[in-house]
Amino acid sequence: MEVIQSFTIDHNRLKPGIYASREDRGFTTFDLRITEPNQEPAMAPAAMHSLEHLMATWFRNSEVRDDVVYVGPMGCLTGMYIIMKGYGSAMEHRESEGRESRGYTVEDMRQLTIRCLRWILTQTEVPATQPETCGNYLLHDLPMCLWESRRYLDRLEHDFHSEYTKLQVTLDDGRVFADA
Repeated sequence: MEVIQSFTIDHNRLKPGIYASREDRGFTTFDLRITEPNQEPAMAPAAMHSLEHLMATWFRNSEVRDDVVYVGPMGCLTGMYIIMKGYGSAMEHRESEGRESRGYTVEDMRQLTIRCLRWILTQTEVPATQPETCGNYLLHDLPMCLWESRRYLDRLEHDFHSEYTKLQVTLDDGRVFADA
């Protein structure tokens, strides 16, 4: 089996920031790394769940809503993935559903995320936390979500990182997989 591209990132040296994780099939996956993997505690599940609801609400109501494909947490609870239509690094223009759409760069995503986090910090409740609207409606923690959002906003504004630290992985059969 091939090694999954995200498993070639050196998580021991990965800093909080925003990274273009992959660009393929007409989409860019952004890695919004909130905590420092293997160095800091991961986000608490309830805080991450609240952040997911808030970020998804903001992005799906913003001016980029038509290009948002997915907003959701990483399984390791150290960040969020946001998948957008288009390729950011190539800045390709294309026709999409009758309108011109461009890709998003890491800097575009940084500015959008800063705006999103500033909005989150003004919230007094998490949207869609009723049994009818959420599959685990009791698993929310707005105060901790706000604490993590404030800390991440500070990092995006003052200590920004966007270049992955890559690993070279040797497969069991001796083949080398590197994603440079």
